[in-house]
Amino acid sequence: MLGRTLTATVLLLTAGLTVASPQDGGATPADYVVGSQDVLVITSYDQQDLSGEFRIEADGSFGYPLVGRIEAGGLTLREVETTLRRQLVEGGFFKQPEVTVAVKEYRSRKIYVLGEVRTPGVHALSGAMRLVEALALADSTLPTAGPEVVIIPSSDDPSRPSDDGVVRVSLRDLEEGDASQNVLLRDGDTILVPRAEEVYVFGQVKNPGAYSVRDDDMTVLQALSLAGGVTDRGATGRIDIVRIVEGERQEVRVELSDQVLAGDTIVVPERFF
Repeated sequence: MLGRTLTATVLLLTAGLTVASPQDGGATPADYVVGSQDVLVITSYDQQDLSGEFRIEADGSFGYPLVGRIEAGGLTLREVETTLRRQLVEGGFFKQPEVTVAVKEYRSRKIYVLGEVRTPGVHALSGAMRLVEALALADSTLPTAGPEVVIIPSSDDPSRPSDDGVVRVSLRDLEEGDASQNVLLRDGDTILVPRAEEVYVFGQVKNPGAYSVRDDDMTVLQALSLAGGVTDRGATGRIDIVRIVEGERQEVRVELSDQVLAGDTIVVPERFF
């Protein structure tokens, strides 16, 4: 459910944003810093033969016709354009060259999406990417995902709103379109989607087993509905919860409206008649 909602939320939260696609050499932020293995698209309006795709080598440079090696690593796209124009002028090839530089493939900046997502792994960090786009790259969250996403920076970042540098984002708020939860990602960030804690439902229910606690305010009734509801033989007036408190086992008689806690075992007994 959350996975489908997040996919729809991508359209809402990214509306109006200019974000480059790893497969599109078009709209690219001019302040993007070029790095090793990035693939640039250079367009020359003076001579079409000088247009093409150029991969940044490990040393941060790439070869370009007429001028040879160009040092691009650590420069922004606009700085690469300026450097290229200057070398074309200094080489006597053009007086006022018209050249544009964009990124086709982002390879130098990466993020890591791990945990309860459909496609965990390493993904390219393209342009001004935000959290909801990273989750979409990972094919969204699984039904077993917990209520929050944890973003772990690769290094200390004073701009992040947490003393330990770790950012925690509410998935519920994110899926409801809260733009403040759609965190801007940085190179090397790890996005961790922890597995939801579980409650266990047994006895006179249609589908006994373990079920994810997606909300802090889950009630007994909601937990029973996850298990398919109570059977015709179930006694809803005598439901007990087995709960471990400070290492000790406790049994608590509960009402349908009572809150359940992660790790609870809900037992629905059989009716007497």
